[in-house]
Amino acid sequence: MAKISHLECSRCGEKTSAAQPQTVCPKCAGPLYVRYDLTPLARNFTRDSLAGREKSMWRYREVLPDAEPVTLGEGMTPMLPSRKYSGAYIKDEGLNPTGAFKARGMSAAVTMARHYGLKKLAAPSAGNAASALAAYAAAAGLEAHLFMPKDVPMANRVECESYGAKVTLVDGLISDCGRMVAERKDKEGWFDVSTLKEPYRVEGKKTMGYEVAEQLNWQVPDAIIYPTGGGVGLIGMWKAFEEMATLGWIGSKRPKMITVQAAGCAPIVKAWDENKPASEAWQNASTLAAGLRVPKAYGDFICLDILHKSNGTAVAVTDDEIMQAFREWASDEGVFAAPEGAASLAAYRKLLASGFLKEGDRTVLFNTGSGLKYIDVISKYLGIAGPELPKGRSIGGIIQPY
Repeated sequence: MAKISHLECSRCGEKTSAAQPQTVCPKCAGPLYVRYDLTPLARNFTRDSLAGREKSMWRYREVLPDAEPVTLGEGMTPMLPSRKYSGAYIKDEGLNPTGAFKARGMSAAVTMARHYGLKKLAAPSAGNAASALAAYAAAAGLEAHLFMPKDVPMANRVECESYGAKVTLVDGLISDCGRMVAERKDKEGWFDVSTLKEPYRVEGKKTMGYEVAEQLNWQVPDAIIYPTGGGVGLIGMWKAFEEMATLGWIGSKRPKMITVQAAGCAPIVKAWDENKPASEAWQNASTLAAGLRVPKAYGDFICLDILHKSNGTAVAVTDDEIMQAFREWASDEGVFAAPEGAASLAAYRKLLASGFLKEGDRTVLFNTGSGLKYIDVISKYLGIAGPELPKGRSIGGIIQPY
């Protein structure tokens, strides 16, 4: 695995040591990037080095932190050619442990937390990040303290409780949950692993970029459509493309990076449309796609910069469009997507209609999680009632023929 050279601020460029746990830049509070000395590594770490390795994100261990992994088998999720759209691929992150791409980031974050000797981790979450932190903390023998909106999908709450995490349900949004973590972490002795408040979740999620390139035979796609709440996946993949270019694995081409958000909570889309460098907090955020209900992302300025550099764009889709896309993926592709993931297809259809993308363009659509995590949300939207319990038999304890 790679020796970390230093941590670098994404905003001001300040360099910080990685010898001890860090949260954000001590100078300007910007998110920190992990930096490695890739030039000498490139001499021995080639694309051929991956042959025969484990089918997990840790196959890229030379560009991940040098620590014993806390792993549940995350990564190397399928890249499925679309049956309906020529040139489109579905990257199905719902097959990760805990059913979402969040497993990647938490595997790396908890790996480093254990490496540093931390004992108590805390995070706000719209659902799937909490499930992932709870699972990986359990695997590492660490405490997890989780703050989620009280209307979080039931699967997330059940998972977190089952893993033994300390769960607090909050009457509010993820921003309110984040405020509570920030207010209590010093007193409680928690280390905050909120989105972009520590540097290693990006490292786990960047492996999606490595996989996209490897699964397309090292041909970078024309476009990537990514559901964006906190934006770490988008940021991580962009970092991966830069690293792969330094290693000599890919050329100068970069995909158009496309953010999709829910119309009921689209701060990055609004900032993009208004040509602003950062977003404003979205008021009265509302969408059935819980992971997209992020009023203001900590790394919004990074996401917007990536959209500009890649000649990408940002698209908002309604909840109805999301659910129409959910049903299309399920019936046409056999993919039971999370609402956030289905937003990718809804955005793709809009971009085809507008001419921003052509159907022949090689486009990767990310399904960020399994629809099984959202059964309560999906069944309610589709008007499917819960199961009717069978009536009790009059004679108990005797097996009767049916």
